[in-house]
Amino acid sequence: MLASKLYSPTLREIPSDAEIASHQYMLKAGMIRKNGNGLYSFLPLGRRVELKIEAIVREEMDKTGAQEIMMPIVQPAEIWHESGRWDAYGPEMFKLTDRHDNKYCLGPTHEELITTLVRNELRSYKQLPLTLWQMQNKYRDEIRPRLGLMRSREFVMKDGYSFDADEAGLHQNYQIMYDAYTRVFTRCGLQFKQVEADSGQIGGSHTHEFMALAGAGEAEVVSCSQCDYAADIEKATPAPIEMAAETPGNVELIETPHCATIADLAEFLQIPVEKTIKAVAFNIDGKKTVLCMVRGDHEVNDVAVQNFVGGNAIEPATEEELKAHGLQPGYMSPMDADTPDNETFFVLVDPTAMNVPNGVTGANKLGYHYKNVNAKRDFKNVTVTTIRNMTEGDCCPKCGAPVNIMRGIEVGQVFELGTKYSESLQATFLDQDGKAKPFYMGCYGIGVTRTMAAIIEQYHDEHGIMWPVAVAPYKIAVLPLNMKDEEMASVATDLYETFLAQTPDVVLDDRKERAGVKFNDADLIGYPVQVVVGKDTKTNGTVEVKVRRTGVKEIVPKEQAVARVQEILAELQAKNM
Repeated sequence: MLASKLYSPTLREIPSDAEIASHQYMLKAGMIRKNGNGLYSFLPLGRRVELKIEAIVREEMDKTGAQEIMMPIVQPAEIWHESGRWDAYGPEMFKLTDRHDNKYCLGPTHEELITTLVRNELRSYKQLPLTLWQMQNKYRDEIRPRLGLMRSREFVMKDGYSFDADEAGLHQNYQIMYDAYTRVFTRCGLQFKQVEADSGQIGGSHTHEFMALAGAGEAEVVSCSQCDYAADIEKATPAPIEMAAETPGNVELIETPHCATIADLAEFLQIPVEKTIKAVAFNIDGKKTVLCMVRGDHEVNDVAVQNFVGGNAIEPATEEELKAHGLQPGYMSPMDADTPDNETFFVLVDPTAMNVPNGVTGANKLGYHYKNVNAKRDFKNVTVTTIRNMTEGDCCPKCGAPVNIMRGIEVGQVFELGTKYSESLQATFLDQDGKAKPFYMGCYGIGVTRTMAAIIEQYHDEHGIMWPVAVAPYKIAVLPLNMKDEEMASVATDLYETFLAQTPDVVLDDRKERAGVKFNDADLIGYPVQVVVGKDTKTNGTVEVKVRRTGVKEIVPKEQAVARVQEILAELQAKNM
């Protein structure tokens, strides 16, 4: 590719709404362009990266024997009603009505469609196991699309589905896909962890997320400092923390003006935050109000709350909903509140909060708290269950060593769905005894465009992107410093054509631009290897070979440049760099 012909409109300034490196550099390098909130066009460089990630996925899927298909994006509402997810999926689903008043959605995922596709075709155990997959755009009406490709409304996803006759077969297929995903992300050059996770809207009993470790990640990952335990923070279950015993004091109502937050309360009373008991309230499905109590330095795990209470949608409770149960916003607790009925009003208390001796908590009266509260004595008719997030230094549930908390980007997830969809959608096969049995299903997804963003988050510097060789838009950039110089231009063109005979992954920067512009653009776009043709080429017959990732430069005779570059690329690829 000639740089003069490459449609790569780079930007001098980073758009103000681009918050993270991947978003900034993809815009600046001319890889994507924003068309609307959460909607992006992929320009040639960005599209090449996307296709290379897809090719890696496709190769690894082919190795497993999974078969590629393509299903429609527009899905009929009927099959989502059959599964019970039409209303349960929530406002993220794009819903539409055709001219005949038929209801449809833009597929956020395809469990329903794949199940209805095979239920009239897979009739016998002899046809099992079977794994089908596709590479396709997905659509989710994110409430706040942001962070570029990390959270957009339209994105490319690989989704696959396995069908087995029994649970043992499902476990086997799950492991096959788990291993394949490990190979995919390794080949993409990512640093990642496989972590235990919550199954969320997809459902199922067993699931792992593949988390690319990056400071810009929206997810928190719990990782043991000693063993191989790792889990999404929503899935990790912390052990209760014991606290030093104290002689219980008498509960006392105290005035605490302007102390509607834990930080303000602790500062006003000059006490450690650990001596407070914090309240957070949610509403589930518009029907249930849930008051959650945790120690003041802990955060509520809303997924754990929803899993315990049930329901589809969880949101912060409104002031009106709180007051309907005797709760005063900013000063809440079970003290002097309505008695929980476990149908419309729940009170959940984390075990660690139950252990706080002589703590301080809300009095459900504006500007007042209670002190000397001992939850085991003073909280009445509450349910004790683990509802807090793990924190740095908590004990690993597997080996007891301290855990670390790090941030990650979810790039893939594998699920054991069991018979959740096959039963609700009446998808059955005949077993060896001629009896109808529901399929055991697995579901396996990779966020292709999100993987692209995750790679940049891990591999960039102040100059731009540092692509791993396997996914770089072009592997080699030939940079003649002066195309007006006939000798430089001739050597650069000869090198380019020699590279081109071996690989299409080469760019010749034939633009009549200053050397600095070419260097800056090459670093910004992130070509793994740059071959500089300059004055030394004329005087000494040498070129400079630079590795973008390491910054290492070599002076190489021009006759040996092609061979040396191929050696460097092979070395980098062998290390997944």
